[in-house]
Amino acid sequence: MPAIVLVGAQWGDEGKGKATDLLGSRVEAVVKFNGGNNAGHTIVVKGEKYALHLLPSGILTPGCAPVIGNGVVIDLGVLFEELDGLQARGVDTSALVVSGSAHVIPSYNRTLDKVTERFLGSARIGTTGRGIGPTYADKMARIGIRVQDLFDEDVLRAKVSGALNLKNQVLVKIYNRKAVDVEAVVSELRGYAERLRPMVADTALLLDRMLSEGKTVVLEAGQATLLDVDHGTYPFVTSSNATAGGACTGSGIPPTRISRVIAVVKAYTTRVGEGPFPTELLDEAGERLRQAGAEFGTTTGRPRRCGWFDAPVARYAARINGVTDFVLTKLDVLTGLDEVPVCVAYEIDGVRCEELPTNQAEFARAVPVYESLPGWTEDISAARTLDDLPRNARDYVAALEKMINAPISAIGVGPGRDETIAVRDLV
Repeated sequence: MPAIVLVGAQWGDEGKGKATDLLGSRVEAVVKFNGGNNAGHTIVVKGEKYALHLLPSGILTPGCAPVIGNGVVIDLGVLFEELDGLQARGVDTSALVVSGSAHVIPSYNRTLDKVTERFLGSARIGTTGRGIGPTYADKMARIGIRVQDLFDEDVLRAKVSGALNLKNQVLVKIYNRKAVDVEAVVSELRGYAERLRPMVADTALLLDRMLSEGKTVVLEAGQATLLDVDHGTYPFVTSSNATAGGACTGSGIPPTRISRVIAVVKAYTTRVGEGPFPTELLDEAGERLRQAGAEFGTTTGRPRRCGWFDAPVARYAARINGVTDFVLTKLDVLTGLDEVPVCVAYEIDGVRCEELPTNQAEFARAVPVYESLPGWTEDISAARTLDDLPRNARDYVAALEKMINAPISAIGVGPGRDETIAVRDLV
């Protein structure tokens, strides 16, 4: 059975957790393949709200194996805090599997992340300060600490010592901070080893066997397309590949195993952190979207920047990811508006541009070209078919579908697990 990739089509927070959970009841494994505890999902199940930061959304679905793939960076303290929180609420977390090749976030990288952002001042990237970027940098510099290293104290000490030879110089001589003690880091990481050991496996081999047995696997991205380190609004991006290509490298599943790419797109647009955002609203309309959509970060609590739907962004996501289906979320947030503007193109230096510009300086100067569609006032939270939607809401969905080059196969009309219109089968 082929694998299904699920990605975000904008700057994140589109509701991938809900979409993954909807798929999770029909699949055998959900794999997180990138990011760390900067990638929060909020999922509502039977009126209960769950905020997941590091764990795959499939952990809330009985019978579904949640997998943390090799492409993830793991803060072990956060991992066990999150597991303990779910267990205290009666959630069975015993099926979790963690790749031995995933990198762990040591305390010194959290420190470096925070002091570097402060040092950058107005030029800051807007990171969460959780050590994600420095840990991915260590991975590429080949001085990272992997999960498997925790089980050999001599190997772990050698790797921590090698990394701190450079990092302590930076902390002390550039940032005027105290040097980090090697033994303190080793002791902290080793303290997690025994509890972690039963969860660790060769996840690439495990997933290959599951697929060969005819089981369905969902590969769940953290962050989103425009935060991808290669294909996003660089440098205001995350430190990993959050697009469909990253699903292969972050899980060990080859591209020939993937049959569908589902992109989740919000009925409007949001982002957290710095960087260009053409449709951003700095007025009452933006605040209305923020409050009605509860647009505050799951992980950070930061208010999200809000704006109207950006069709060029969604078309770009469709092209970069090879999207076969879109899931449109938070349509209900637009209820009550007399009209709903949609960005259909940009004007850049007096020239109309239908697609996302590859030049980031140009994108920063892009002025949205809007078309306005009629709004609706009816409550749509009980809608379960397209025919249940008011005419103007149906027309809004149909208009977006024409603009974004892939079918809209599901529509979110509320935060709950069951508050979704299934237009086409996703599995």
